[in-house]
Amino acid sequence: MSFMNKVVWITGASSGIGEALAYAFAKQGARLIVSARRKEELDRVKKQCLLPDKDVFVLPMDVADASSIANKADEAIRHFGGVDVLINNAGVSHWTKVKDLSMDVIRQIMEVNFFGGAALTRAVLPSMLERKQGSIVVISSVLGKMPVRKQAAYVASKHALQGYYDTLRMETAGDGIHVMLVCPGFVRTNVAKNSLNREGKPINQDNERIQKGLDPADVADSILKGIEQGKTELIIAGKPERTAIWLKRMFPGYFTRFMLKQKML
Repeated sequence: MSFMNKVVWITGASSGIGEALAYAFAKQGARLIVSARRKEELDRVKKQCLLPDKDVFVLPMDVADASSIANKADEAIRHFGGVDVLINNAGVSHWTKVKDLSMDVIRQIMEVNFFGGAALTRAVLPSMLERKQGSIVVISSVLGKMPVRKQAAYVASKHALQGYYDTLRMETAGDGIHVMLVCPGFVRTNVAKNSLNREGKPINQDNERIQKGLDPADVADSILKGIEQGKTELIIAGKPERTAIWLKRMFPGYFTRFMLKQKML
């Protein structure tokens, strides 16, 4: 599959994996729609894509604002005449035990990580079905496969993504729609620093494992290859994360005992 002149819409495009994806698709000659809350950061990404101005559409949006999703999707589709690849990448984490986790924070996590992407998918899907083509890529996590302490709402949101998009894939299998779930492990992003505390504020604390994680540019390259090859799921992670997923699937009791011994932050 060539991405030349394909329209790719990336949420969470102002940093991390989303920013790296913007640059990777730009190198392939794609036309981009980049979305996130901070317009100034999107403008920076647009400039660094080194594409003609007309080929990068900056569309600021907050995926947690459900009332704006349909209008934003209409605006994106009208701008380029359609969306060939939708990448639901926007996300937020938290670092709080369940006993201290407020319902407001739980809802915030679910709105960003699950409901926002689900709403955006529903808004873009009809035009893809009409054209009998399109790729929907969802950035989940290895935590969509297993739990860790102090991230119950984040883990729940990623498990929800797995079930929702696995089902969507089955429903659209004969309609030319490609659905791919991406499950990264530790990647060098600001996800830890931006994780929410019990008050819903960023903890502003680095995680050593994340800072030693995979390069977002390498993750982006793997995602593009996965789309090209029509993959349904990608686990992009190191040996520790892959081993933990295997343990959870094959030996759940041992997995729990093993994870209880791990220091996560």
